[in-house]
Amino acid sequence: MRSSWLFGGVIVLASMSIGPWEPAHAQEAGPQQKSLEQRFEELDQEVRILKRKREVEQEAAEAAKKSVPVVKTGSSGLSVESADGNFSFRFRGIVQADHRLFFDGVNDIRNRTDQRAGDLNSDGFHASNNSWLLRRLRPTFEATFWGKYDIRIMPDFANGTVSLFDGYLDARLDPAFKIRVGKFKSFVALERLQGGSDIKLIERSYVSNTLLPNRDLGIAVHGDVLNNTLSYAFGLMNGVSDGGNINTGPQFSGRKEFTGRIFATPFVNHETVLRGLGIGVAATYTSVNGERNLNFTDTSPADQTRNGLVGYLTDGQNTFFRYSGATVSDGARIRVSPQAYYFVGPLGIISEYARVIQDVSLTTGGSPAEGGAGTNTVFTPNSGRRLHHQAWHVTVAYVLTGEDNSFQRVKPRHNFEFGRGWGAWEFVGRYSEIHLDSDTFKNPAGTSFTGGYANLADSAKSARSWTIGLNWYLNPNVRFAVNYSETKFSGGAGNGVAPINAAGTNVLDRPDERVFLSRMQLAF
Repeated sequence: MRSSWLFGGVIVLASMSIGPWEPAHAQEAGPQQKSLEQRFEELDQEVRILKRKREVEQEAAEAAKKSVPVVKTGSSGLSVESADGNFSFRFRGIVQADHRLFFDGVNDIRNRTDQRAGDLNSDGFHASNNSWLLRRLRPTFEATFWGKYDIRIMPDFANGTVSLFDGYLDARLDPAFKIRVGKFKSFVALERLQGGSDIKLIERSYVSNTLLPNRDLGIAVHGDVLNNTLSYAFGLMNGVSDGGNINTGPQFSGRKEFTGRIFATPFVNHETVLRGLGIGVAATYTSVNGERNLNFTDTSPADQTRNGLVGYLTDGQNTFFRYSGATVSDGARIRVSPQAYYFVGPLGIISEYARVIQDVSLTTGGSPAEGGAGTNTVFTPNSGRRLHHQAWHVTVAYVLTGEDNSFQRVKPRHNFEFGRGWGAWEFVGRYSEIHLDSDTFKNPAGTSFTGGYANLADSAKSARSWTIGLNWYLNPNVRFAVNYSETKFSGGAGNGVAPINAAGTNVLDRPDERVFLSRMQLAF
């Protein structure tokens, strides 16, 4: 364009300069005309050279732009991304500092004489401990290669230990077909699939925290189909005990656990009040024979999962149920969990139910309670039993400042600044129950409360909890939360430290737990 304008200008000036004398000039000034033509050609050549030079400079600038990575910092953390978007590296993290203030409650089951429980009172308990703690301290490294191969590495440094929580590769071959391999959250529990910084209350419910699996090692295929209205996930995992988070060591049992989940959001693509509705069901299945020589003295908390059976926790993270040391998993373990959520405007509701079917048996022998080599374990004849445990919860959240609620944490419309904004405020409440099979506390014949798979005078058979709380989102990254939780138990105590009698007539209820939880969280 520039050269055309210049060339045109030259032509006009030349025409003006030669116009009036053109006839005579054409007849008698041949050398002068050739000179002008040569000058035009020279000017045109210079214009072409300049044009090409500019094109080369623009091409070089575009090439340089494509090779320079893009660095981003913001509320989502730090990231470095290639210019074409196919490669990226991201650094994220979460820090949660908690305090637990117990008004009532005990820290373990009754008559747990292990020294780790401390001195017991006259009723066989130790009071709950008020404490500060780091609940989560998890730097997270994520990367993407060729636009579809993701890795995620997330250790946890809380509580003075280092543990790998997430370490997996995700191949997003197609939105409808992805493959994940490594250690990750099993695609089972709805509340568990919420990020640790996104959960509405400070601790998860009995469904996710005690019955359904946490993280496991294995492989899963997953994807979104039907215009993102249906998601699926099927996995073949090592298998973990209820609420378990598998360690990265070798598994005791070589048998694998099948996991499956289907979740539908049928109205997600429509502008309707049902847009935020999701409903699904998840299940797991395995057959597992737990290690049979465990006792509470020689084993670490991680080792205790090797018998395939674990204790269950309260909202205050105190153990209220344990199997007896003679009980081992011995056969099928099946979990089924229907689940749903609904979000509309500032309102959010999440609900889940879980039923666990667990085959168990009793054994004799093994390592003695006081420690040592012990003897080979022997199954008690005809002691096999299939137990059915179940739990459920309903959680309600309402953003008082009007922001939209969702499965993720709330993003304030106005960040907290004195005199300018107060962030977002969210009221939360939950009711949750867990019930253990009554056969758990009787002998294999069902005739006595002594010799059962758990002791009803030591472990509670049910717990009912209600929790209310308030979340203050100062900005998208910082949240301050407080919860008050009260739990009532059935069973789990007795007369002093006296053992349970065969008729179970000396069983009392475990003391209620009343706890005030608070948390300061930074997540990015």
